Amino acid sequence: MNFICNFPFFSILLSLFSGTICSVLPAKATKVVNRMVIVAVGVMSAILLLYLLSTGEPFIYWMGHFPAPWGNEIRAGVLEAGMALFFCIIMYLSMAGGAHKLYGEVVESKHSLYYILVNLLLSSLLALVYTNDMFTAYVFVEINTISACGLIMIRQVGRTIEAAVRYMIMSLLGSGLLLFGLCIMYDLTGHLLMSNIRESVALLVATGEYQIPLIVSVALMCIGLCIKSALFPFHSWLPDAYGYSTVSSAAILSSLVSKGYIFLLIKIIYRVIGFDIFNNTRIIDVLFVFGLMGMIFGSMSAIQENDVRRMIAFSSVAQIGYIYMGFGMGTQAGMVASVFHILSHAATKSLLFIAAIGLTDVSGGSRKLTDLTGAAYRSKWAGVAFMAGSFSMVGIPLFSGFISKLLFSQAAVQVEGKMLASLIVLGISTVLNAIYFMKTVIRIYTPSEESACPCITFKDRKGYTIVLICFVVLNVILGVSSQPVVNMIEQGLAMFA
Repeated sequence: MNFICNFPFFSILLSLFSGTICSVLPAKATKVVNRMVIVAVGVMSAILLLYLLSTGEPFIYWMGHFPAPWGNEIRAGVLEAGMALFFCIIMYLSMAGGAHKLYGEVVESKHSLYYILVNLLLSSLLALVYTNDMFTAYVFVEINTISACGLIMIRQVGRTIEAAVRYMIMSLLGSGLLLFGLCIMYDLTGHLLMSNIRESVALLVATGEYQIPLIVSVALMCIGLCIKSALFPFHSWLPDAYGYSTVSSAAILSSLVSKGYIFLLIKIIYRVIGFDIFNNTRIIDVLFVFGLMGMIFGSMSAIQENDVRRMIAFSSVAQIGYIYMGFGMGTQAGMVASVFHILSHAATKSLLFIAAIGLTDVSGGSRKLTDLTGAAYRSKWAGVAFMAGSFSMVGIPLFSGFISKLLFSQAAVQVEGKMLASLIVLGISTVLNAIYFMKTVIRIYTPSEESACPCITFKDRKGYTIVLICFVVLNVILGVSSQPVVNMIEQGLAMFA
């Protein structure tokens, strides 16, 4: 086996053990270790992606060099390596963009714990991306949940503790349903390995045996992951969790944590159940309906918000709805659009959270929209970055959000019976997005009377400004050079099948 094939295992292990190592290091050292680990994993993921693109074939890695069920399996393809690389890029920029606020948001004695949780979160995301075993996926779902809850609660103010408790309750409910569905699936098939489960499921469908328990199992796993990824109407925990955590935590939670659960659901659809069998269960119709509802009600809730961070958080509910709408179309084009939107939303939502903190810092720390008047003049780079993120969310050409909505529209016209609903809701959602994002952009660019709040220039926060520029560039790259990314997604989904 080529040495590069060890990289997925190295990535997971490095992230996992770095969290243990950081527990005995001072805060400054843990920060350095955290950055080095993210960079190292990102480099390995990039090399692995190039290797897989050159070979055109996925590979299986036996952990411990023992086949299942004695050993565990990791599976790597183009989509997995690409997603791991993208997660590392977003996590690094999110951590760097919020670094200057960490000292004001988290007591110094807990800084080491913060970086430990980030390392554990990265390891769980990588495991969800690479694992070929359902029980291993469940274990790292729980590690992901605990790490994310810790990142919310570590700020230790009243609203974050409440948000963390609510998040934990909802996440445990989702985890319980996922485990219950997995137990039924194991009882039906006798396997935990994704490829083996798929073979057994195909046999059950062909013979017509245990059809109701099979559908119940699939439904429970889907509901569990829908709750954990905040699909409407299971989103009640999201606004406070994203709105009151640290700025880096909000960027990571909104961009990566929910996407890890969604990526696991994609693997279940393709690798565990089978794409055609999943579509025949009609569960896709339920996902489609709730996806459409999320697009509307998430945007309506965002319009009613006067808190800029909660507004961005409610926007995530609508964007999660886009992804599930693509699943509900039941076509390869819909899946490609959803996967691309995972990338687009991750790049844009982190940008918005990081930019928003720059606007609030020059508005007396207030997050009320009425107090942000003229903030873009006091923090010019944050204003430009927020405007770019808003343009992407609305779907303005040259930005990644435009490509997402174009792909969803193209996928919708190929689906008989769902085309009209998809296009109508897509149009309504775009108008609603424009209402609350453009309203905010107009507000921050509305000249105000002399403010006592200080201005922030490039020299004041060079690192922060560079992060904003990187996020905007990433968004534009996805918007103007989308075809190679779409081709990679199509190739990766073909490898799944």
